[in-house]
Amino acid sequence: MTKFIDQISAELKKAFQSLNYNPDLGRATISNRPDLCEFQCNGAMAGAKEYRKAPLVIANEVAEKLENNKVFAKVEVAPPGFLNLKVSPAFVRDYLIAMAKEAKFGLELPQNPLKYVVDYGGPNVAKPLHIGHLRSAIIGESIKRIIRFAGHTAIGDIHLGDWGLQMGLIIVELNERKPGLPYFDHEYHGAYPQEAPFTIAELEEIYPEASAKSKTDALYREKALKATYDLQKGLLGYRAIWQHIMRLSKDDLRKNYDDLNVEFDLWKGESDVQDLIPGMIAEFKEGGFTRLSEGALVIDVKEETDKKEMPPCLILKSDGASLYITTDLATILERVNEIAPDAMIYMTDKRQSMHFEQLFRSARKTGLVSSEMDLRFLGFGTMNGSDGKPFKTRDGGVMRLEQLVADINDEMYRKIAANRTVSEEEARETARIVGLAALKYGDLSNQAAKDYIFDIDRFTSFEGDTGPYILYTIVRIKSILKKYTDGGGIIKKDALHEADSDEEKALMLVVSGFNSMIEEAYQEIAPHRIAAYIYDLANALNTFYHHTKILTESVNEKQEAYIALLNLTKEILETLIDLLGFSAPERM
Repeated sequence: MTKFIDQISAELKKAFQSLNYNPDLGRATISNRPDLCEFQCNGAMAGAKEYRKAPLVIANEVAEKLENNKVFAKVEVAPPGFLNLKVSPAFVRDYLIAMAKEAKFGLELPQNPLKYVVDYGGPNVAKPLHIGHLRSAIIGESIKRIIRFAGHTAIGDIHLGDWGLQMGLIIVELNERKPGLPYFDHEYHGAYPQEAPFTIAELEEIYPEASAKSKTDALYREKALKATYDLQKGLLGYRAIWQHIMRLSKDDLRKNYDDLNVEFDLWKGESDVQDLIPGMIAEFKEGGFTRLSEGALVIDVKEETDKKEMPPCLILKSDGASLYITTDLATILERVNEIAPDAMIYMTDKRQSMHFEQLFRSARKTGLVSSEMDLRFLGFGTMNGSDGKPFKTRDGGVMRLEQLVADINDEMYRKIAANRTVSEEEARETARIVGLAALKYGDLSNQAAKDYIFDIDRFTSFEGDTGPYILYTIVRIKSILKKYTDGGGIIKKDALHEADSDEEKALMLVVSGFNSMIEEAYQEIAPHRIAAYIYDLANALNTFYHHTKILTESVNEKQEAYIALLNLTKEILETLIDLLGFSAPERM
């Protein structure tokens, strides 16, 4: 289904072409002066120089051609040559009826869908999720959903940090605490216990203590490095401990991500590609892509066009140890071989931009990916406290993610419970649903690359540009529709009529922009575009609601039309909040 604004542009193009002007001049844009018109076209001014005519002359010629055109209710010319356009209410009605009947509201789907890998999450195992993991999870999940809705394949990969020094630290600390465990007896040849020698709570306490020791005790750190080496070389006892760590950590991570309504298709980690690294490095060397620098192996990625320093990419340290970027290159190799994606999108803190620039250049230079492969780094800004600095707990520590979610839920429950007429259980569940909306919308309504202030009072408010306000709008529509159907009414999707008020037409015009917005959100990989549209749609709906008698309307055809418009608006809003990763309760 052709986008609404493209249908308007098509009529303008015909008019320009019929006058022997370049049809490309007939491009409509949404008016930035809604008090004057709904759409505008500046083509007459763009064509004035080419055709050596005053823009007013060209604009008047086009306006005359558009007289009696069924798409337009009014076409006016304004100096120095603007075409101010108002569309026909019948044209808007017909377009919305078609939207209501079509899958995905008539969104044009690609003829050649692409396959994306979306790399987001990125937690280290054996460590609890903290608020630094929030934005990657929320933004990455939304991006994955947007890509899928746009008609493409998106595979979400958590990309675990599961093979580094933290494993050696845990092994050494566990050995000091429980030296009698069979994992540390190199003469032991039996089966290792199936039950882990620690709980997830103990594991999360072991790592920070071990990490702290390694920073002040050189011998302790050497032991941890040796344990990491032995683990990676396949020492059976250490591999058994690692498997316990992985199982407990994954179970805990799944629970936390479930609370955020975040789902990964792949639970791959650094460990999955370790066997690929030796062969990959050998091919890099044979291809002449590497050189030695003070004993370390590097790939030169500097280009002549660089205007700032671009250091070589270090892929093996002088002792032969690999690095994060080595693992990332091997992960690209694995994805190309097993998934064959058209694009890979990486979602991490924007301060890692140099790492990904080196990674992408290395992947292209060495031939891991073709020149057509779309490798994209989407760096996000930090979530800050009211002081403008990265958000901390009251005692200055890094807040655990589950604590942040609990705080939001508690605040929402406090507001809901203040005047609740539902059971305690329902109030808690509603608070959880609305709390997640508050958290996610509060984040996603900001451009990903920008820092933002986390303000729990503002995020949980039922007024303004917030998740609770959006959900309250959806619940309001649900309530009206329920009363209508409970009274015997039947929702007819094609019952829409020509708008009989400015407020109704304004709502219908916002609805008509759905497909254009989705296309922009996909092209730009920008969830904040969806959030902005949701807010505009909610505002237009509420303005219409406050100016229109719906359930008390005595003319049956009018009421059916109002109900059809409300239903279409609700379906679009529910679709869009799902793309942002949250849902609406039945009542609030």
